[in-house]
Amino acid sequence: MPNPDAKNPTAPPAMRVAIVEDRTDIRDGLGQIINGADGYECVGAYGTMESALVEIGKLLAARSPLDVALIDIGLPGMSGIEGIRLLKERHPQLLLLVLTVFDDDTRIFEALCAGASGYLLKKTPPQRLLESLREVMDGGAPMSPEVARRVINLFRNFTPPTQADYELTPHEKRVLKLLVEGHNYKTAAIELGVSVNTVSFHVRRVYEKLQVHSKSEAVAKALKNNLV
Repeated sequence: MPNPDAKNPTAPPAMRVAIVEDRTDIRDGLGQIINGADGYECVGAYGTMESALVEIGKLLAARSPLDVALIDIGLPGMSGIEGIRLLKERHPQLLLLVLTVFDDDTRIFEALCAGASGYLLKKTPPQRLLESLREVMDGGAPMSPEVARRVINLFRNFTPPTQADYELTPHEKRVLKLLVEGHNYKTAAIELGVSVNTVSFHVRRVYEKLQVHSKSEAVAKALKNNLV
């Protein structure tokens, strides 16, 4: 399949995506969907997390561009959740999006805590899958409707901890609440009536106070500790 960038020399660089999926038919199908869409390119497809960790490490070490990894959870050998945790530790800037058949609370919560930026079910239509990849790149946290409902229920059912509230200011809590609700910087800025730079400043402050390094980690910690 030709590189999408070659179709239009003036087009922005294509989003580079890696796939981690053990079923060959699904892996090949996802690759065809990604390579068949303008502005997207599949740069690697792996059947196990062990091979993905090695090959993705090689790609990034060689400074080859890679934006998002689309990851199944139920993999042979190392689980997708453990792989997400390792990928996030080794490559903090790499965005990780779950694509799985599992929609139970435990796996959803563990995947988000491990560093996933979104959680989709495999019945997601191809167009929505592509939109979700773009949404992740834009700072969003795409989730299938069923998953989003479970996350909201998890959030509602958490008991407030007795420990400190991390000394978040009221405005920082409002920003964190918008992140939990799935907003990106741009939509959060519109919601609050401030600039994107202002939102970015407050998000950095939230990250520092929560001692996290990504939106998904901040959301997971907010849910776990009922901070908003």
